[in-house]
Amino acid sequence: MKSISFKRHRFPADVIRHAVWLYFRFSLSFRDVEELLAQRGIDVSYETIRCWTIKFGPLIARRLKRRRPAPSPRWHLDEMVCSIGGKRMYLWRAVDDEGEVLDLVVQRRRDTKAALKLLRRLLHNQPVEPEMITTDGLASYGAALDQLDLRHLHRPGRLRENNRAENSHLPIRRRERQQQRFKSQASAQRFLTTHAAIYNTFNIQRHLISRPTLRRFRADAATAWAAAVA
Repeated sequence: MKSISFKRHRFPADVIRHAVWLYFRFSLSFRDVEELLAQRGIDVSYETIRCWTIKFGPLIARRLKRRRPAPSPRWHLDEMVCSIGGKRMYLWRAVDDEGEVLDLVVQRRRDTKAALKLLRRLLHNQPVEPEMITTDGLASYGAALDQLDLRHLHRPGRLRENNRAENSHLPIRRRERQQQRFKSQASAQRFLTTHAAIYNTFNIQRHLISRPTLRRFRADAATAWAAAVA
Protein backbone atom coordinates (compact mmCIF):
# COMPACT_ATOMS: atom_id res chain seq x y z
CA MET A 1 0.00 0.00 0.00
CA LYS A 2 1.18 3.52 -0.75
CA SER A 3 2.07 5.66 2.24
CA ILE A 4 -0.45 8.26 3.35
CA SER A 5 0.75 11.72 2.38
CA PHE A 6 0.59 14.42 5.04
CA LYS A 7 2.23 17.06 2.84
CA ARG A 8 1.13 20.69 3.01
CA HIS A 9 -0.15 20.29 6.57
CA ARG A 10 1.20 22.65 9.21
CA PHE A 11 1.17 20.03 11.96
CA PRO A 12 3.39 16.94 12.05
CA ALA A 13 1.98 13.65 10.79
CA ASP A 14 2.12 12.11 14.29
CA VAL A 15 -0.17 14.82 15.66
CA ILE A 16 -2.71 14.28 12.86
CA ARG A 17 -2.64 10.51 13.31
CA HIS A 18 -3.12 10.82 17.07
CA ALA A 19 -6.02 13.28 16.73
CA VAL A 20 -7.83 11.01 14.26
CA TRP A 21 -7.25 8.00 16.51
CA LEU A 22 -8.59 9.78 19.58
CA TYR A 23 -11.75 10.93 17.82
CA PHE A 24 -12.73 7.57 16.36
CA ARG A 25 -11.41 5.34 19.13
CA PHE A 26 -13.18 7.05 22.04
CA SER A 27 -16.52 8.80 22.51
CA LEU A 28 -15.03 12.28 22.21
CA SER A 29 -16.17 15.44 20.48
CA PHE A 30 -13.87 17.56 18.34
CA ARG A 31 -13.61 20.03 21.21
CA ASP A 32 -12.62 17.21 23.59
CA VAL A 33 -9.80 16.20 21.24
CA GLU A 34 -8.75 19.85 20.94
CA GLU A 35 -8.50 20.11 24.72
CA LEU A 36 -6.54 16.86 25.06
CA LEU A 37 -4.03 18.07 22.50
CA ALA A 38 -3.83 21.49 24.17
CA GLN A 39 -2.90 19.73 27.42
CA ARG A 40 0.16 18.43 25.57
CA GLY A 41 1.06 21.87 24.27
CA ILE A 42 -0.45 21.44 20.78
CA ASP A 43 -2.59 24.43 19.83
CA VAL A 44 -5.00 23.25 17.12
CA SER A 45 -8.65 24.21 16.57
CA TYR A 46 -11.50 21.71 16.65
CA GLU A 47 -12.42 22.71 13.09
CA THR A 48 -8.97 21.63 11.89
CA ILE A 49 -9.44 18.30 13.67
CA ARG A 50 -12.79 17.89 11.91
CA CYS A 51 -11.09 18.39 8.54
CA TRP A 52 -8.45 15.82 9.44
CA THR A 53 -11.08 13.20 10.31
CA ILE A 54 -12.92 13.78 7.03
CA LYS A 55 -9.76 13.64 4.92
CA PHE A 56 -7.82 10.84 6.60
CA GLY A 57 -10.48 8.82 8.47
CA PRO A 58 -12.01 6.97 5.48
CA LEU A 59 -8.58 6.29 3.98
CA ILE A 60 -7.27 4.78 7.22
CA ALA A 61 -10.49 2.76 7.58
CA ARG A 62 -10.07 1.20 4.13
CA ARG A 63 -6.48 0.24 4.91
CA LEU A 64 -7.48 -1.28 8.25
CA LYS A 65 -10.28 -3.24 6.61
CA ARG A 66 -7.92 -4.75 4.05
CA ARG A 67 -5.69 -5.99 6.87
CA ARG A 68 -8.48 -7.71 8.83
CA PRO A 69 -8.74 -11.52 8.72
CA ALA A 70 -11.83 -13.08 7.16
CA PRO A 71 -14.89 -12.79 9.44
CA SER A 72 -17.14 -15.59 10.60
CA PRO A 73 -19.68 -16.89 8.04
CA ARG A 74 -22.48 -16.65 10.63
CA TRP A 75 -24.06 -13.23 10.13
CA HIS A 76 -26.49 -11.22 12.24
CA LEU A 77 -28.49 -8.43 10.60
CA ASP A 78 -30.52 -5.71 12.26
CA GLU A 79 -31.73 -2.16 11.72
CA MET A 80 -31.96 0.75 14.15
CA VAL A 81 -33.88 4.01 13.97
CA CYS A 82 -31.87 7.25 13.81
CA SER A 83 -32.86 10.88 13.64
CA ILE A 84 -30.59 12.43 10.98
CA GLY A 85 -31.03 16.05 10.02
CA GLY A 86 -34.41 16.04 11.73
CA LYS A 87 -35.64 13.10 9.63
CA ARG A 88 -36.41 9.56 10.68
CA MET A 89 -33.92 7.21 9.01
CA TYR A 90 -32.72 3.64 9.44
CA LEU A 91 -29.22 2.33 9.99
CA TRP A 92 -28.97 -1.21 8.61
CA ARG A 93 -26.03 -3.12 10.07
CA ALA A 94 -24.51 -6.58 9.85
CA VAL A 95 -22.14 -8.21 12.34
CA ASP A 96 -20.74 -11.70 12.64
CA ASP A 97 -21.18 -13.95 15.67
CA GLU A 98 -17.98 -12.56 17.23
CA GLY A 99 -19.13 -8.92 17.07
CA GLU A 100 -17.12 -7.92 13.97
CA VAL A 101 -18.95 -5.18 12.09
CA LEU A 102 -19.29 -6.44 8.51
CA ASP A 103 -21.06 -3.56 6.79
CA LEU A 104 -23.65 -0.86 7.31
CA VAL A 105 -25.79 1.43 5.22
CA VAL A 106 -27.96 4.42 6.14
CA GLN A 107 -31.30 4.40 4.32
CA ARG A 108 -34.60 6.23 4.38
CA ARG A 109 -36.81 3.16 4.34
CA ARG A 110 -37.33 -0.09 6.21
CA ASP A 111 -38.52 -2.32 3.40
CA THR A 112 -37.41 -5.15 1.12
CA LYS A 113 -35.47 -2.85 -1.19
CA ALA A 114 -33.44 -1.53 1.75
CA ALA A 115 -32.76 -5.05 3.08
CA LEU A 116 -31.73 -6.14 -0.41
CA LYS A 117 -29.21 -3.31 -0.66
CA LEU A 118 -27.50 -4.35 2.59
CA LEU A 119 -27.40 -8.02 1.59
CA ARG A 120 -25.96 -7.29 -1.84
CA ARG A 121 -23.24 -5.12 -0.28
CA LEU A 122 -22.39 -7.94 2.10
CA LEU A 123 -22.24 -10.61 -0.59
CA HIS A 124 -20.09 -8.38 -2.80
CA ASN A 125 -17.66 -7.10 -0.16
CA GLN A 126 -17.16 -10.02 2.24
CA PRO A 127 -14.43 -12.60 1.53
CA VAL A 128 -16.55 -15.48 2.87
CA GLU A 129 -19.91 -16.92 1.86
CA PRO A 130 -22.56 -16.91 4.61
CA GLU A 131 -23.49 -20.16 6.35
CA MET A 132 -26.26 -18.68 8.46
CA ILE A 133 -28.07 -15.32 8.45
CA THR A 134 -29.89 -14.43 11.65
CA THR A 135 -32.36 -11.52 11.71
CA ASP A 136 -35.23 -10.23 13.77
CA GLY A 137 -38.84 -10.82 12.74
CA LEU A 138 -38.93 -8.14 10.01
CA ALA A 139 -40.51 -9.72 6.92
CA SER A 140 -38.35 -7.63 4.57
CA TYR A 141 -35.33 -9.83 5.30
CA GLY A 142 -37.12 -12.96 4.19
CA ALA A 143 -38.39 -11.31 1.01
CA ALA A 144 -34.90 -10.02 0.15
CA LEU A 145 -33.31 -13.42 0.81
CA ASP A 146 -35.92 -15.03 -1.44
CA GLN A 147 -34.78 -12.80 -4.29
CA LEU A 148 -31.16 -13.83 -3.68
CA ASP A 149 -32.01 -17.56 -3.33
CA LEU A 150 -30.61 -17.57 0.20
CA ARG A 151 -33.79 -18.31 2.14
CA HIS A 152 -32.37 -21.68 3.29
CA LEU A 153 -29.74 -19.76 5.33
CA HIS A 154 -32.29 -17.55 7.09
CA ARG A 155 -32.80 -17.89 10.83
CA PRO A 156 -35.48 -15.38 11.85
CA GLY A 157 -35.90 -14.87 15.57
CA ARG A 158 -36.65 -12.46 18.34
CA LEU A 159 -34.30 -10.34 20.45
CA ARG A 160 -32.55 -13.25 22.15
CA GLU A 161 -31.65 -15.05 18.91
CA ASN A 162 -30.31 -11.82 17.40
CA ASN A 163 -28.77 -10.45 20.58
CA ARG A 164 -25.33 -10.10 18.99
CA ALA A 165 -26.63 -7.49 16.53
CA GLU A 166 -28.74 -5.73 19.15
CA ASN A 167 -25.75 -5.30 21.50
CA SER A 168 -23.56 -4.02 18.66
CA HIS A 169 -25.82 -0.95 18.37
CA LEU A 170 -24.70 0.35 21.78
CA PRO A 171 -21.42 2.02 20.65
CA ILE A 172 -23.36 3.75 17.86
CA ARG A 173 -25.91 5.09 20.31
CA ARG A 174 -23.13 6.49 22.49
CA ARG A 175 -21.57 8.32 19.54
CA GLU A 176 -24.97 9.55 18.39
CA ARG A 177 -25.56 11.17 21.79
CA GLN A 178 -22.02 12.59 21.92
CA GLN A 179 -22.45 14.23 18.51
CA GLN A 180 -25.96 15.45 19.36
CA ARG A 181 -27.32 13.35 16.48
CA PHE A 182 -25.95 13.00 12.99
CA LYS A 183 -26.41 16.00 10.72
CA SER A 184 -26.88 14.38 7.28
CA GLN A 185 -27.19 10.96 5.67
CA ALA A 186 -23.84 11.30 3.87
CA SER A 187 -21.91 12.41 6.97
CA ALA A 188 -23.51 9.65 9.06
CA GLN A 189 -22.55 7.00 6.48
CA ARG A 190 -18.98 8.32 6.28
CA PHE A 191 -18.48 8.53 10.04
CA LEU A 192 -20.07 5.16 10.86
CA THR A 193 -18.13 3.31 8.15
CA THR A 194 -14.85 4.75 9.45
CA HIS A 195 -15.83 4.14 13.06
CA ALA A 196 -16.68 0.48 12.28
CA ALA A 197 -13.23 -0.28 10.85
CA ILE A 198 -11.44 1.27 13.81
CA TYR A 199 -13.86 -0.31 16.29
CA ASN A 200 -13.17 -3.75 14.79
CA THR A 201 -9.42 -3.25 15.21
CA PHE A 202 -9.56 -2.23 18.87
CA ASN A 203 -12.59 -4.22 20.06
CA ILE A 204 -10.75 -6.73 22.24
CA GLN A 205 -13.60 -7.80 24.60
CA ARG A 206 -11.26 -7.66 27.57
CA HIS A 207 -13.77 -9.22 29.99
CA LEU A 208 -13.40 -12.57 28.18
CA ILE A 209 -9.61 -12.91 28.18
CA SER A 210 -6.66 -13.05 30.57
CA ARG A 211 -4.35 -10.11 31.22
CA PRO A 212 -1.41 -11.51 29.17
CA THR A 213 -3.75 -12.17 26.25
CA LEU A 214 -5.13 -8.64 26.58
CA ARG A 215 -1.63 -7.18 26.33
CA ARG A 216 -0.91 -9.26 23.23
CA PHE A 217 -4.18 -8.23 21.55
CA ARG A 218 -3.53 -4.57 22.35
CA ALA A 219 -0.08 -4.83 20.82
CA ASP A 220 -1.54 -6.46 17.69
CA ALA A 221 -4.13 -3.66 17.39
CA ALA A 222 -1.45 -1.00 17.79
CA THR A 223 0.67 -2.70 15.11
CA ALA A 224 -2.30 -2.82 12.71
CA TRP A 225 -3.00 0.87 13.31
CA ALA A 226 0.65 1.85 12.80
CA ALA A 227 0.74 -0.04 9.50
CA ALA A 228 -2.54 1.55 8.31
CA VAL A 229 -1.48 5.14 9.03
CA ALA A 230 2.09 4.83 7.74
